[in-house]
Amino acid sequence: MYQYAAVLGHQPHISLAELSAAIPGFSLESLETKTVALFSTPEEIDADLINLLGGTIMLAQRITEADVSMSDIPKLLSGEVTKVKKKVTFGLRCYNIPRGDIKTAYRKGKEEMKRQGRPCRYIGNDKKPAATALLKDSGVVSGKKGVELFVIRRPNELWVGKTIGIQDIDAYTHRDMEKPVRDTTVGLLPPKLAQILLNFGGWMAREALPEEEKKKNAARKRKKKEIYTVLDPFCGTGVILMECLLRSWPVEGSDVTTKAVNGSKKNIEWIRKELKILKKDVSDSVTKHDATKAFSHKTLPDIVVTETSLGPNLSKKPNKTELKSLVKESEKLQEAFLQNAAATLPGVPLVCTWPFWRLGAENVRLEKIWDALTKAGYEAVLPDEIVADNPERPSLLYQRKDQFVGREIVILRPIEKS
Repeated sequence: MYQYAAVLGHQPHISLAELSAAIPGFSLESLETKTVALFSTPEEIDADLINLLGGTIMLAQRITEADVSMSDIPKLLSGEVTKVKKKVTFGLRCYNIPRGDIKTAYRKGKEEMKRQGRPCRYIGNDKKPAATALLKDSGVVSGKKGVELFVIRRPNELWVGKTIGIQDIDAYTHRDMEKPVRDTTVGLLPPKLAQILLNFGGWMAREALPEEEKKKNAARKRKKKEIYTVLDPFCGTGVILMECLLRSWPVEGSDVTTKAVNGSKKNIEWIRKELKILKKDVSDSVTKHDATKAFSHKTLPDIVVTETSLGPNLSKKPNKTELKSLVKESEKLQEAFLQNAAATLPGVPLVCTWPFWRLGAENVRLEKIWDALTKAGYEAVLPDEIVADNPERPSLLYQRKDQFVGREIVILRPIEKS
């Protein structure tokens, strides 16, 4: 088994669920300092996976099997940079390690490099590890110019790995802020959350494969890239559509408003030009359509991944009367969409978001929709090893402190008819 550490995003429960969904054979070993997950997998992870994980800030792969101590760090550092030409850059990212021990490790690491006649410099220090932007720019994560060791003191061992991937914050910011159309009158879906939803969708698509196909995938160890066709029937300005193109997933989008359809088309055209994504390599289509009206597809999509309507963009906390109206309207829309999807997209799994509202210390969530989804023929599920707060209503709450409206993420599997 291969062992890894993941630095989780600002909502760790969702980050863990995404890892479980995106990595076949994922097995959580422990959660350290609330934001670092140690896990194992039967297959080695491609470092590029970090670019598709919206909820993981950093990935590290374990490099030791035998018991080690902080005194071994200098030798471990030098062992990881044998192929580096010219000047070596190294860093340490430590958890539960006294500052004095970190400072000593930096000093002795430099002494070890000097003893070998290798010029070096270190980034980060005993007070704070290197910023992720510096890791990227220094060539440390790629291993071409050095290494960052990832060190965690656990009750009975010292876990040592090397950083193999970090989120590209600049790329997310560019896709989010620089795209030609941003509609601030509705809830803005962050690209990271779109990636998370797509990873849940990919998990559902794999789960829906016939057993024979699953065995074939296991036999070839999933070396073949997964390609799924996605439908987003509330596409808005096309955030999910753009993220699909980035992973070479064919996508169909639709929305009830002409404004949204035109905005999606402009954003898709922009991302294709920015990243040279050709139509012949991955297709897209965007049409005007009401998601509560019958879908007509010659070939059904593999999955539906969508941010349904969150309602009006609120600038202040709603009162009880306003909230009652918001809940009623959303329940009506969500139920109509579910019934339509069940009837005209038979057997297709859904990953979607429902709104919930913060009223003081209370989260007001949709209630009637849970009966409606069962009647429509769906069951809500979560990835393996992920435990819901309410097992009868498994979902994940995504919420920012400065917003009155949050998102309840639901993964809906069609119930097989007996």
